[in-house]
Amino acid sequence: MAANPEFDDGKDPEALRTIGEVATALGIRQHVLRYWEEQFTALRPVKRSGGRRYYRPADVALVAEIDRLVHRDGYTLKGAAKALAGKDNRAEPPTVPITREPAISHLSVGIRAIRNQLADALAQA
Repeated sequence: MAANPEFDDGKDPEALRTIGEVATALGIRQHVLRYWEEQFTALRPVKRSGGRRYYRPADVALVAEIDRLVHRDGYTLKGAAKALAGKDNRAEPPTVPITREPAISHLSVGIRAIRNQLADALAQA
């Protein structure tokens, strides 16, 4: 897991943190954290009365790891969940270069072929 972010609030390092504190420390919006709770079964902050969330240090470390996988390493949420569950043994995401040119080139060839077929069909009609 990634190291916990530094909280400069005078609290004990093992103290529970609110969703607002975690969101501010990691630069992640609160609604994203709530969504991640639905997507990652391991992310279960303590909920007190009124549904207020409190993140333990392990929860904060998990959020930091999810953030790294998704926003820096390029994993999808499903891929990040597999990586965290140990199903993906790779430490790094695939190193296949992501380029859009071949797909666009292939697509334009297909569109041109369709256009030519339509032109031929109209000419015969």
